[in-house]
Amino acid sequence: MKTNRFEKAVKIFITVTMIVSTTLTVFGVATYFYFTHDLPSIETLKNYKPSTVTQIYSEEGEVIGEFFHEKREVVSLDRVPPYLIHAFVAGEDARFFQHKGLDYLAILRALFRNIFSGEIVQGGSTITQQVVKSLLLSPEKSFARKIREAILAYKIERYLTKEEILFLYLNQIYLGHGAYGVAMAAENYFGKSIEELTVAEAALLAGLPQAPSKYSPHQNPQQAKKRQVYILNRMVEEGFISSKEAIRAAQTPYFIKSKEKPFIEKAPHFVEHVRRYLEEKYGKDSLYKKGLQVFTTIDLSYQKTAQEALESGLKEIEKRQKYPPGDQPLNLEGALICFDIESGYVKALVGGRDYKKSQFNRAIQARRQTGSAFKPIIYASALDKGYTPASIIVDAPIVFEWGDQRWKPKNFEGKFSGPTTFRNALTQSINVVTVKIAQDIGVDYIREYAKKLGISSPLYHELSMSLGSSSISLFELTKAYAVFANQGRSFKPIFIKKILDRDGNLIEENLPFFYFEEFPEGEQIITPQTAYLITYLMEGVVQHGTGWRAKSLGRPVAGKTGTTDQFMDAWFIGYTPELITGVWVGFDEERSLGENETGARAASPIWVAYMSKIMKDKPKKDFSIPEGVEFMKIDPKTGQVGLDRESILECFIEGTGPPQKVSPPSKIPTDFFKFDFNYSTKSR
Repeated sequence: MKTNRFEKAVKIFITVTMIVSTTLTVFGVATYFYFTHDLPSIETLKNYKPSTVTQIYSEEGEVIGEFFHEKREVVSLDRVPPYLIHAFVAGEDARFFQHKGLDYLAILRALFRNIFSGEIVQGGSTITQQVVKSLLLSPEKSFARKIREAILAYKIERYLTKEEILFLYLNQIYLGHGAYGVAMAAENYFGKSIEELTVAEAALLAGLPQAPSKYSPHQNPQQAKKRQVYILNRMVEEGFISSKEAIRAAQTPYFIKSKEKPFIEKAPHFVEHVRRYLEEKYGKDSLYKKGLQVFTTIDLSYQKTAQEALESGLKEIEKRQKYPPGDQPLNLEGALICFDIESGYVKALVGGRDYKKSQFNRAIQARRQTGSAFKPIIYASALDKGYTPASIIVDAPIVFEWGDQRWKPKNFEGKFSGPTTFRNALTQSINVVTVKIAQDIGVDYIREYAKKLGISSPLYHELSMSLGSSSISLFELTKAYAVFANQGRSFKPIFIKKILDRDGNLIEENLPFFYFEEFPEGEQIITPQTAYLITYLMEGVVQHGTGWRAKSLGRPVAGKTGTTDQFMDAWFIGYTPELITGVWVGFDEERSLGENETGARAASPIWVAYMSKIMKDKPKKDFSIPEGVEFMKIDPKTGQVGLDRESILECFIEGTGPPQKVSPPSKIPTDFFKFDFNYSTKSR
């Protein structure tokens, strides 16, 4: 009887046990599948491609801009000092090399330490769990997420080596002040590469993951020091360093780098222009996440000189005009842009006085009336329509009528010179002659000619356009002049030399013009002869006309000033055989610079200050003379062949000048402009 009862009890026990076991197994399996059916794939960890920093470099290789969502530099584990790894392991997961993803002893130890200290000094999560949390799961805090985290941590430990897990952890972890990963933190806090860190610095970084803001050496230096000492003690406890090494490290001073970014002010408008280009061509994800390496053409010595010249020149105008105190704070603006003619590189770009107060790029984005700075385009187009430097045009009053409207163009000084040569008209910037030339060759022709030179802004379909009434950017107009300097070939300024992706693969390259020796870069827009003639004429503008200040360079310079009505805008664009630079001065709002603040008085001094310093140690070079031109002695007043002392050496396209000629000299004498026009050099 008792046996039957016992057997019955055993059967019941076995049955219940089987039911419970089956139930638990089914529940466990169901629970496992419930929490694992939509787990993210850990295979993506093998191809770790986190967000990294896009860096913009100057021509010298100096960082001048950074763009990112997460500021990170990915470094291989062999670049990380062993003591830095030990510091993080000691502080975050002492049994990292022993456990399989979860460390139950560490969880209990952390619980007791935190209870006795009264604050959270140690976490229970393993490094593997932190990798899961950062790369695979959302940051939500829930029991379900914790289970999923534990499952993934276990799977990762079976899929990756400990070294691979450390690589992910040390590159992914957030360490405060926008720094992701140990390499960027080393740069952010100490201004060092990862290899240069000391034990003391490594311990400080290893103390940050727990609470980056609380232990920030910027915000809480005392808490940071306290945390550093804790990490050093943990390293001793785990046998990574000796007590003496820990004491020495704790006593070693460290210097925290300023949070200021010194490169921000080096070329801000240039960097912003490059940023816009990158975002438009490659998209926001590539710009902010994919760590592009962008090598630009900007020369920081040129850039610094440009910024100083512009600021000094604007202050001089403010001092001269004695603007009311209320108008002082950076209302007067200016811009400067410089291209290397041989390479096409943009060497300097200043879009305004203070980027912090205004990000508007006045060199590229602003469109302003150009005044007489537009005239070389009129005169170049006229040369291609049969005019020569010796052509005679009568400078006399003229009136244009459209219905009940009348327009009577005036010269700057209100005087008329009568018959004058084409050269003299440009040299002295005579408005009436320019309008007559434009009327003769046609507005439509001029507009097409300007477009061919690279002017994309709309131009007025009226004769006033010849006097610079249309609004054009400094970038466009300087680029158009560059066609003359580039022997008539199209000129596309180069901002970026090359772009590499995060792995160093080339994704864009812009070779300098001189690379194309057999087939020079750029389409032949106008003939080399026309380009040389307009350059030769603008040398006269510098030697005897409104650009006279540029003579101080003591080398061949071609250029032209520009001034708009009521002295609203002042321009000077000039070039040597090596460099072309454009300068604009004005107010953002429509307002006069002040009486007689012309291009010659307000803009050209800035140009001279910049170019004289840049060109100081460069050998003098003459403009190249192309085949197909001839030089003749000309009477500067009549345009006829002249052999007396007043005659000048004029240049013509072959067959367009009087029959008597002299052989083209191999080098134009620097004093060949010794003739005297007997004209005023008053600024315009």
